[in-house]
Amino acid sequence: KNQVDAEVMVASLAQDGYESVENAEDASIILVNTCGFIESARQESIETFFALKENFPDKKILVTGCLSQRYAAELDTDLVEADAIFGNRDLASINKVVRKVVSGERVIEVPEYPEVENDYDSRGKLFNYPGSAYLKISEGCNHRCRFCAIPIIRGSLRSRPKSAVLEDATRLIEQGVKEINIIAQDLAAYGTDTEAKSSTFLDLLESIALLQGDFVIRLLYIHPDAFPLALLDVMKKYPKILPYFDIPFQHADTKVLRKMGRVGDKETYLNLIKTIRSSFPDAVIRSTFLLGFTYEDEQAIETLYAFIKEANLDYAGTFIFSLEEGTPSYNDVEIDEYNRRVKKALTYQKKVNKLTTSITMKRLERFVGREMDVLIEELVEQEELAIGRTHYQAPEVDGLTVVMGKNLVPGSYVRCGIKKVNGIDLEAIALS
Repeated sequence: KNQVDAEVMVASLAQDGYESVENAEDASIILVNTCGFIESARQESIETFFALKENFPDKKILVTGCLSQRYAAELDTDLVEADAIFGNRDLASINKVVRKVVSGERVIEVPEYPEVENDYDSRGKLFNYPGSAYLKISEGCNHRCRFCAIPIIRGSLRSRPKSAVLEDATRLIEQGVKEINIIAQDLAAYGTDTEAKSSTFLDLLESIALLQGDFVIRLLYIHPDAFPLALLDVMKKYPKILPYFDIPFQHADTKVLRKMGRVGDKETYLNLIKTIRSSFPDAVIRSTFLLGFTYEDEQAIETLYAFIKEANLDYAGTFIFSLEEGTPSYNDVEIDEYNRRVKKALTYQKKVNKLTTSITMKRLERFVGREMDVLIEELVEQEELAIGRTHYQAPEVDGLTVVMGKNLVPGSYVRCGIKKVNGIDLEAIALS
């Protein structure tokens, strides 16, 4: 999501004659597009800023994004070295901020969403690998998970107009994008914030699938408590929509889920997985799990571990609960108890990750011996090798496919024979 934001800001600056460059040393303006979601991300953002400032003391460096939106006042005081602090709710106005910075002014701006929202129509350069792009259909979230700071950072749900989404998708296809990854805080919530509710997520998805062109669609992030089963029928109707399901279960223990502000439970989630796989036997299901939440005890950990075993997920990520100021769960635990829980969670996270990795490797075995299309992303210099992804591998979060072959072109598909599993990756030979 931050990548799309960065693309919008770069397009805005292009209107003033700026061009994006690959290396910071070649830039006159540097944007540090931050994440403010959890403590580790905030720390990484700040460390990145100071590293850049140390290496390039004479360049203008702006701190943008979620961290700026959430902690503008604190950054104004603590990051006096920053030439600007700019939030994430009116991205297209970044060019006005840069004009002020270039004239010598230090800028602190955290605008709200504009009344007539600047859309992503001006996206030009895409920062992803060739052939793949993200399509954001909404911003913010109306779910109120008690651990989550997204509503604080991004605000309530704001669905993009259907016409704007379709125009954006059409431009991506015209640019040669072969893989459109649709993103939002919760895809299924699209349209529920508008009074007329004139377009639902399924309506929008069908319209995107009907666009002309050689492309596929991957859906990234659907809240499990609001999963629309009718989606399975739409996916069967349109083969362009990949049988890839990104569903953040977060936990499986009922008590923990209730304290998280979620209504699901272990059996409900297992039934959802069973329903998906009965419709799409080859479906890939990815999830994430939050470890160390305030109300997690030994029984809850055992329940989660048993769920992961039974769910047999293709991919799963884990992250440690971060005590976030302003969230409903912030005052549920004293800091000493929180630190104790984090220490414990870091220990059993290794056990959980070992389990999820072993399941991933076993799930991948079913692809060995098959022929699949692989989207080539980059070439390995001086070798007849390339790195790519099958339809069953999402960008950035899943494994990769290493392809042996000649004359491979980044941004294009090549038919491959899958030869072996290597960790969480696949190895293949190009057939054409």
